[in-house]
Amino acid sequence: MAYQLKNKQLVIDIAEIGEPYRGSRFEWAGFITGVKLIGGNHTFCVEESLTPGEGTGGQGLCSEFGITKPVGYDEAKTGDLFPKLGIGLLTRPDEAEYQFFREYQIDPFEVEVRQVTDKAIEFVALPRECLGYAAKIIKTISIEDSRLKIEYTLHNIGQKPIRTEEYCHNFLGIDNHPVGPDYTLKFPLQFKPWSDEAETVEDLVFTGSDVTWKRQPAQPFYFRLPGFDGSENPWLWELLHRPSGVGIRELSKFSVASAAVWGIGHVISPEMFIEVNVEPGLTKTWSRVYEFFAE
Repeated sequence: MAYQLKNKQLVIDIAEIGEPYRGSRFEWAGFITGVKLIGGNHTFCVEESLTPGEGTGGQGLCSEFGITKPVGYDEAKTGDLFPKLGIGLLTRPDEAEYQFFREYQIDPFEVEVRQVTDKAIEFVALPRECLGYAAKIIKTISIEDSRLKIEYTLHNIGQKPIRTEEYCHNFLGIDNHPVGPDYTLKFPLQFKPWSDEAETVEDLVFTGSDVTWKRQPAQPFYFRLPGFDGSENPWLWELLHRPSGVGIRELSKFSVASAAVWGIGHVISPEMFIEVNVEPGLTKTWSRVYEFFAE
């Protein structure tokens, strides 16, 4: 079965653990497949790819730990297990470097689920020691008015420090409107974005702190932004579909280690990364807050 949170303004759909996603990249627990703003019946979540079987299976609001810093991977030998936080123990198949888009064999963590109310649900990933690493992760998803909150509490109960990062891959397409000149992506500060492949941003226009599109992109686009202190700004980013006045903004207050934006013709994904450094016996808590609106 799936889970749902609902109040007078929002309906949040959350997938059952391991359904529909069973890959080795995104966190299985709290995989948010749908957000509906009841007034106006506006929707926000889309799939990574519109072609069945393509992509890595991302959808809606789904998080990932260790896209560049997988815990224990460098210590594991070929055939050894290493922990992928939010998923389970993965098998290192060979001596190749870790690749986030590669599929690895999975022995999933056990997860306990408790739906506290119709407005809050809690997922608890139980720890399993591997290479001296072990973490208990509590993920609580709740709604209040037009805001969605995703709170993490990570307890390091292993013998080694946990050094990794977490972000939410926000697969967004407001009311399924195609990406193009009708969208504006706003940031609270002026940045100088960069891209490893300049041709991927040829259809984008960067003006101060805003990003717009000349036309609907036929190929994926991707660019990066430097980190900044989210606590000093009213929001981290805002995506607006201008003709309808419908949008979403992230109100999180943590220090953004780095940022990136990925997308293609039907989806825009702002990604805010947070460093997760937790010594043995200690705990780290952080949260992501989203506000959905129709102007």
